[in-house]
Parts: sequence; C-alpha cells; structure tokens
Amino acid sequence: MKNWKHPTNLWRALFRKRRFVMQNAADGSEEWHIHLSPAGCIAGCVALLLMLFILVLTLAAYTPALELLPGYRTEANRSRESLAQNIIRLDSMERVLNDMLTYNRNIAMIMAGKSPVVRTIVSADSTRTSTILVMPSAEDSLLRAQMEGDGPYALAGNGPRRALREAIELATPVEGIVTEGFNIEEGRFGIRIAAAASDRVTAIDNGTVIASLWTPDNGNQLVVQHRGNLIAIYKNLSQPLVTTGQAVRAGELIGHTATAEGGKPIPFELELWNNGQAVDPEGYIVF
Repeated sequence: MKNWKHPTNLWRALFRKRRFVMQNAADGSEEWHIHLSPAGCIAGCVALLLMLFILVLTLAAYTPALELLPGYRTEANRSRESLAQNIIRLDSMERVLNDMLTYNRNIAMIMAGKSPVVRTIVSADSTRTSTILVMPSAEDSLLRAQMEGDGPYALAGNGPRRALREAIELATPVEGIVTEGFNIEEGRFGIRIAAAASDRVTAIDNGTVIASLWTPDNGNQLVVQHRGNLIAIYKNLSQPLVTTGQAVRAGELIGHTATAEGGKPIPFELELWNNGQAVDPEGYIVF
C-alpha cells in the first residue's frame, strides 16, 4: 500500500495524469476521452477565475454596466453633486483671493503715489487683474492739486483751520444727528445734535477742563482746553463727570446728555473756538 502522506508520493500523485472517458450507454463504446492531472485542474480553475476577474474589471471600467446595479446610480449622483459643490467653493475662494490681492496691490500703489489697477472679469466664473492703469480724471487732478498745494485743504499747508488729517483725529462727542448747523449770522456759534436720552458724551481730544458751570439757558456746561488753542464747550449735560483742572483724553467719558421732564432728551450743543474765534465743528469732526 502506497504511503500518500510522504511528500514525494503526494507530489507525484498531484501531477499524475488520469484518463477521463465518455462512453456510449447503449453499446459501451468509447466516444471521447481526455487525460488530466489534479495540478492541471487547479491551474485551469485559477486561469478561469483570472479571466473572469479581468472581464468584470474591464466591464466596470469601460462600460456603463455598473449603472444597472441597484443603488449605484444614487451614490454616483451624490458624488457628482459633491464634486460640483467643491468646484464652486474653490472658484469662489479663488475669486475672493484675487479681490484681496487686487485690493492690497492697489493700496500699496496708492501709498506709493501711483494709480491703482483695473479689475477686469475674464470669464463668468473667475476674475483676473489687468495691469492697465486707471487714467486720472480732471476731478482727480484738481483734488490732487488742492491737497498737495497751499490751499485751506492742503495736507501740508497752514490754512485757517487744522489740516484734514488732524480734523479726522478728533472724536465724535456723542452719537446723534446734527439738527442745527453753525451760523454766526443767526447767532449760532456751534451745532445742535439730537441724541438719545442720557447718552454718553466724550471728549473730542486730549485736553484740560478749564471750567464747569451751569446756566439757565444751557444747563450744565464743560469748557475744555484742547491742543492747538482749540477750546470746546459741551452744553446741555445732565451732570459733568469731570472737574476743573482735570486732564481728559480723547474719547473719555465726561458726562451724559440732559433730559427734560418726562424723559424727553434735550439736544446736545457743541461749540468750538480757535484762537478766540468761533469755528464750525463740522469742519473739524466727522459726524
């Protein structure tokens, strides 16, 4: 009896061919036969499986056969929608980034005294920056001449009022709407502002309180000496929060707007005096 557990005998049995015969059931004659070994059968099965794998992979990659599978179309549509949304987000981010770069480049050119560039739209879904310079208009040239010259609005000049950059530095004393403007001919040496009841009143600039008084017409008042021989008079305060001789800073709380009986707010008044002359506060402060 052969020992099949021995490795040599097992290896020989694996490659030993067997004869498979197809006989006629009527007369027992042989009609067809083939010689096969166990190793050949295994190799044939592996080759068949490999060919089936290659066939399925080819159908999935180059034909719409997967569309016929249940649920695949829904997942594919979701993937396409997600891809389209990501493309839109990327395009929006590119547009915003281009706008920021154009803005920064224009600011740098303006600071250098050059003209900004024009932003032109090349396509419907993106923006690009053109290197064509903006041609200065007649109004721009006139404004540039006024700002760079020796007129009252010159940045480097010594006009009758402060330079524009100094005026911008003054803080707004109270949030509200200017209801009455400056008019010396009508006896208004300041402006009147309609503000909320008991609203905050702050100093327009650094300075020193030189007077704190009360009058029947204007109620509590504060007189503050600011830099550049500028004196500010804050009228119609409910109660001053600073005293005479006290130093104040720009934007510091110095009082609140006054209120009449019933809680109705009284308009706040501000007067500015420069070198002993009343000046228009709207020429110094942006309300």
